[in-house]
Amino acid sequence: MKRISSLLAAIALLCGAGMANGQESERFKATKIKAEQGNAEVQIKLGDMYLEGEGVPLNYVEAAKWFRKAAEQGHAEAQLNLGWMYDGGHGVPLNYVEAAKWIRKAAEQGIARAQHNLGVMYHVGEGVPQDYEEAYAWLFLAKAKGFGESRKLVSHYEKVFTAEQKEKGQARALDLHRSIGAE
Repeated sequence: MKRISSLLAAIALLCGAGMANGQESERFKATKIKAEQGNAEVQIKLGDMYLEGEGVPLNYVEAAKWFRKAAEQGHAEAQLNLGWMYDGGHGVPLNYVEAAKWIRKAAEQGIARAQHNLGVMYHVGEGVPQDYEEAYAWLFLAKAKGFGESRKLVSHYEKVFTAEQKEKGQARALDLHRSIGAE
């Protein structure tokens, strides 16, 4: 029994759970110093460290704080992460409208996962008005970028849409593509 407890403790330590007593890794400390200087790339890395408990105790509130700092500088990945945190109430209050706001910012920068997530939000009416043509347009963009999860929903729409709805959705996707400046 003692050997199993020791093994579990070692596994927990390797997974970051050993940081619960306030220990911080040297890598974390160096990252935090750089993040405090305002570098968005480093701020998102610090947010990831808090999110995953990497070198520091897992802390969603701190993760959201650092994602917000990078997101406010226009960092698309941070915007998507912050949107995800609002969508799930992780470290911030659950707020679908705020989630949609941040996910849209990332989607407008051409991030396929954000485009997919925004499409799903329009599909279900979460944080945005339910709008199937808008959902189809965002999902179509994500699918065109090779985001596999979007294929299924795009296929669904193509089966149930009239030719006119499909045409409107694809025209909207083309407009979005042009406004984003996507490749």
